[in-house]
Amino acid sequence: MTSTTVGFIGLGNMGGRMTRCLVTAGRTVIGYDVVAGAAQDVGAIAAQHPAEVAARSDIVLLSLPDSRVVESVMLGDDGVLPQLREGQIVVDLSTAAPTSTRKLHAQVAELGAEYLDAGISGGAAAADKGALTLMVGGDAVALQRVRPVIEDFSAAIFHVGTAGAGHATKLLNNFLNAVALASTAEVMVAARKEGLDLATVIDVLNASSGVNFATLNRFPHIIRGDYLEGGLTNTLMMKDITLYTEYVSELGVASLNASGPLASFGLARALGYADRISNTVVDAIGDVSGGVRVADQEQKESA
Repeated sequence: MTSTTVGFIGLGNMGGRMTRCLVTAGRTVIGYDVVAGAAQDVGAIAAQHPAEVAARSDIVLLSLPDSRVVESVMLGDDGVLPQLREGQIVVDLSTAAPTSTRKLHAQVAELGAEYLDAGISGGAAAADKGALTLMVGGDAVALQRVRPVIEDFSAAIFHVGTAGAGHATKLLNNFLNAVALASTAEVMVAARKEGLDLATVIDVLNASSGVNFATLNRFPHIIRGDYLEGGLTNTLMMKDITLYTEYVSELGVASLNASGPLASFGLARALGYADRISNTVVDAIGDVSGGVRVADQEQKESA
């Protein structure tokens, strides 16, 4: 399937990395981004608008900020939908509202094409290595058809259900990620103020009931001054948490634990960390806790 022409719309932080994986695998990629030169930077052939990507591609991949942008790209002037052909597949790798996603599934199906919603997890580091986790909603046969392509940037692919299920699963995962990161940041600031050795505290947490993704994969780096730049920003984290609260509200589920991460990442945005990686939430909490930093200057310089 290496002769398949892949279209990719949205070549930013994650989309650009996934496109590089596809190009490295030997695929021809037709790329579009609102930023001039983005396609060339990742080895793709530049298109002038999303409609051109759809017209020139067998499979169209999307990696966009939210449902508003996805709908604009799909349905707007020079959008994807009017160019879709019978049997063509669109894979939406964005973080989006399941309700909007289901509507797009239906509109694409009317043309005899397929729409898969594929939430991704793993961040920039996994994207660079082609080791993302994908959670896919939509037709299982369509997923099997695109699997050889999306395997170029993923290590695990789960078919989680029908239309919208992939994006719903992504919102659930991202919310837990936000809770773990915000709460662990608070704990690290408290441990620093107590004068505890943070590396030892992390070892204790990882051998105890407090273990989570942030203790395992984020804070061993952060306490050495490496914030793992390149991942989800505080602004995007806030967007994801808000999407989650809207989604569970539609389900009639009480969101009793959203206030913590909303406050934490909202604080980070208010204190000037809006466009910094969400791991800097620990600095925002430190700022209002007496100017605490979990990594001192010597650690940063040696990181």
